[in-house]
Amino acid sequence: MGKEVLPQSQLSDNDQHGINRKEDEEVNDSPIEEVRLTVPITDDPTELALTFRTWFLGLLSCCFLAFVNDFFSYRSNQLYITAVSAQIVVLPLGRLMAATLPDTKISVPFTNWSFSLNPGPFSMKEHVLITILASCGSGYVYAAHIITIVKALYHRGLHPFAALLLAQTTQLLGYGWAGLFRKYLVDSPYMWWPSNLVQVSLFRALNEKEKRPKGGLTRLQFFIIVFISSFGYYVIPGYLFPSISAISFVCWIWRDSITAQQIGSGLHGFGIGSFGLDWSTIAFLGSPLPTPLFAIVNILVGFVLVFYVLVPICYWTNVFQARRFPLISSSTYDGAGKIYNITRILNDETFDINLASYDNYSKLYMSIVFAISYGLSFAILMASISHVALFEGKTIWTLWRKAKSASKDKFSDVHTRLMKKNYEEVPNWWFYVVLISTLALSLLACEGFGKELQLPWWGLLLACAIALFFTLPVGIIQATTNSQPGLNVITELIIGYLYPGKPLANVSFKTYGYISMAQALSLTQDLKLGHYMKIPPKSMFIVQLVGTIVASSCYFVTTWWLVSSVENICLPDLLPTGSPWTCPGDNVFYSASIIWGVIGPLRMFTSLGNYPQLNWFFLIGFLAPFAVWLLSIKFPEKKWIKLIHMPLIFSGAASLPSAKAVHYICWGVVGIFFNWYIYKRHKGWWARHTYVLSAALDAGVGIMGVLIFLVLQSFDNSYGPNWWGLEADDHCPLARCPTAPGIVAKGCPVL
Repeated sequence: MGKEVLPQSQLSDNDQHGINRKEDEEVNDSPIEEVRLTVPITDDPTELALTFRTWFLGLLSCCFLAFVNDFFSYRSNQLYITAVSAQIVVLPLGRLMAATLPDTKISVPFTNWSFSLNPGPFSMKEHVLITILASCGSGYVYAAHIITIVKALYHRGLHPFAALLLAQTTQLLGYGWAGLFRKYLVDSPYMWWPSNLVQVSLFRALNEKEKRPKGGLTRLQFFIIVFISSFGYYVIPGYLFPSISAISFVCWIWRDSITAQQIGSGLHGFGIGSFGLDWSTIAFLGSPLPTPLFAIVNILVGFVLVFYVLVPICYWTNVFQARRFPLISSSTYDGAGKIYNITRILNDETFDINLASYDNYSKLYMSIVFAISYGLSFAILMASISHVALFEGKTIWTLWRKAKSASKDKFSDVHTRLMKKNYEEVPNWWFYVVLISTLALSLLACEGFGKELQLPWWGLLLACAIALFFTLPVGIIQATTNSQPGLNVITELIIGYLYPGKPLANVSFKTYGYISMAQALSLTQDLKLGHYMKIPPKSMFIVQLVGTIVASSCYFVTTWWLVSSVENICLPDLLPTGSPWTCPGDNVFYSASIIWGVIGPLRMFTSLGNYPQLNWFFLIGFLAPFAVWLLSIKFPEKKWIKLIHMPLIFSGAASLPSAKAVHYICWGVVGIFFNWYIYKRHKGWWARHTYVLSAALDAGVGIMGVLIFLVLQSFDNSYGPNWWGLEADDHCPLARCPTAPGIVAKGCPVL
């Protein structure tokens, strides 16, 4: 970098803002304290950004992460590597290239373009763009699930070009929505995207020259120490002693009591007294360190109200026949408490429901936690709409009217002014061209190739309309709370009613409706990171576009190769003993395609099914924010009332049953400790180290996890001692047992 970035307190007023006060009378820093404490307010527009090193290291990282994450997703021991790992590794590689490559200029054939292999010292902006490319590869391509279930589980043919278009278009549609809303989700200083501050802290720790405080550590030294500690420690919960990831001592005391184990189990019950000694347990819901305190409190309040009040009442009063099934499970069941036999109700030829067989078999049942989680997903979506309309509607309207305002606009801050002063904006038509082209290719994928995907043109347009409608309200929630309500359930519900009996149409609609919104917000979040790091917007756009195309292509090739070459992949009963190719995520996706696409919501959430009462959650979710809004008007002096966030409260337990009690407990304790106690008592330490700590813990676990898998657990082998602690469970077997009289379950007493 060549220029030391001083703390804000040591800069003059003019230097602090990077703008001469004579040119701009109103100079205000970000209104968000966390941003003021973390993001630098200087910029060097001459700094290198889009170079040969950026493309070489960025595309290499993108392809590597795409391949590794997709490859591991098919195995029993799933592993997800974030872009943070690449962010750390590419820095010394970039500096090595800067030190060794010649400065030879190379001309691009048939153009006037040329580039240098070594244009100068490796810069932070190059580092940021490489990490953006890596993040494109680390994000999962949801359409890979569809390709897998069609070829491996439905055993149907799928045209490879149709599959490639599906993978590409579901990822690229988000560019249109990102372009429409970037004025409000990126330029506004109030949309601050908390998780980006982790990245900013890490970039600064790795790149900036920093004077070591007396008796302390620089941020880079702190990062290295924590990273090595996390890296070394994870060999214990990751390989030698997995049982410490969830410790439920209550089960050790009451070995023969179903009720006691349900109360004490952290993985299969209420988790009273349970805890984990593993960062991957703490961060199962995402790292708690960058999550704002008010979001943590709202989520925990929702979790406690649902999991420790509503669920026990429903379970022990046998609502929805709950005691016939495990307390917490994502499986589906028949009326006898057995796993639902899907093959008994499917037409082999048409792949839709056989109503006569269904009527002669059983309605579909879920565990009480699984059922309530569906109700919560309904409430979250409705609460998101009404909450944003009530609390953010006026701001959104004002932002809309002032979108083209000058730099003196009150919604601008120093970061926005610097970006507008130093760089050209991306023209809107760039986004629109991508949107229109992608929409045309999406129509080809759905209507062409013999309509293999089953989704008609009107279904595709409806999915796009849903994604467009929810992008802004969900984006506002994520940009301010670090939490994103998903659209997967509501999309399944809509197409399940409108076009029942078509499983591939259901999952395709869900992917176009849900993933295009999620991808739009992922792109927007990266745009905000570039905004904080002062990356030229056009360079960001090009890197994101190329990275998305390359990553989705790599996912397609890896998926197609695996499902075509691994015999009986995703079919555990037919695989050899010890084979890792069990596809846990794809099997859940496959079950969802049956539940929502074959059986359909009509036979689940109306009088024809077992769960019509869950529809009340739509109304409850819509009305709940009104109560908070009215209280905030009645008592305007009570500032804490506006911190009651109903979408977050409803989403508190929505990650169940995938997330368990021990994950919530550990996440909440660590989050409150750092974002309340440390923030209040040691704000200087918090500002300097918290986000760096989060990144170092994530990176250590991720890289050690890769090494353990490749060195000790690959090729169907596992080396090391065989003992009780190797079981990745909390040793509460009875917590999974039904408690209704006469129900027979493997390993459980019959009551």
